[in-house]
Amino acid sequence: MDDAFSIQISGNLVKQLVDDAEKAKKKTRKPKQKTHKTSEQNQAKSSNQKDNYDDTQTLKGGPPVTGWPPMYLPIPPPAPPANAELDAIRSVVQESERVLEKLQKKEEEMVVEVTQKAKELHDNEFKLPQPKPMPCSADLTACLDCYKENTKDPLKCSTLVRKFADCARTIRQQVDSTKQ
Repeated sequence: MDDAFSIQISGNLVKQLVDDAEKAKKKTRKPKQKTHKTSEQNQAKSSNQKDNYDDTQTLKGGPPVTGWPPMYLPIPPPAPPANAELDAIRSVVQESERVLEKLQKKEEEMVVEVTQKAKELHDNEFKLPQPKPMPCSADLTACLDCYKENTKDPLKCSTLVRKFADCARTIRQQVDSTKQ
């Protein structure tokens, strides 16, 4: 026979336990204010107390107490909690809070790591490739410079233009042969 059991803790139970703990902290005894009495009132009261008060009273399970009025009897310590399940639930809640803190720290670390990896992937994916040099750019520049220098007689640049045209034709043929 299996003696294992499970405990389900609802949010309402946790809230109730927290509220009970806060109420216990808020409960404090207010000191009674002492009023000044005349000596006649004190004597009358003490004689009445002696008549009504038995000098030998006993506390629960303790030795007899003598000479103390009932309001000054020592208060017995509070009884230990009668419900062991409540203590078990509180310890489970505390452990759960510790685990939650650990999980939150781990989550923060993982967020930083994932963000860093995403940035690296983005940088690698969108990196501009090295531009290829434009073919025949030197011949083109030479032609343009020649036209600027010889605006009145552009025929002097014919050899440079022919050279640029030949370069462009060979590049076009190379591109066409790689497509096939």
